[in-house]
Amino acid sequence: MIKEMATIKSLEELQVWKHSRELVNEVYRGLDGCDDHAFRDQICRSAISVMNNIAEGFERNGNREFIQFLKISKGSGGKLKSMLYLGEDLGYFDKETASKLRNDIDKIIFKTGGLIKHLKQFKTRKI
Repeated sequence: MIKEMATIKSLEELQVWKHSRELVNEVYRGLDGCDDHAFRDQICRSAISVMNNIAEGFERNGNREFIQFLKISKGSGGKLKSMLYLGEDLGYFDKETASKLRNDIDKIIFKTGGLIKHLKQFKTRKI
């Protein structure tokens, strides 16, 4: 569950960011040996965008900006999920790995949506 905002003092404490960081690393590990540079670049950018937009929004001054970056992060999550299907279709990810990664991004998208809902309740940041 989401901690009270006042208790989170740094990005590194934010669970949804931690999970997105883990996912980026899993995507990179899953592509070890992939020679399709265009695909690799696109899927890695999507995964990194999920993590980095959470980070950038967290460092902004208010909830309105944070929420906007969280929405961008969710969009990048959708793109990542789509790319994981393509990666499975092309044989870059086995079915089990692709399914696990899609499940992970679904959880991150869900948690990000919950954080957005939480932040909309306050004029000033409270996590």
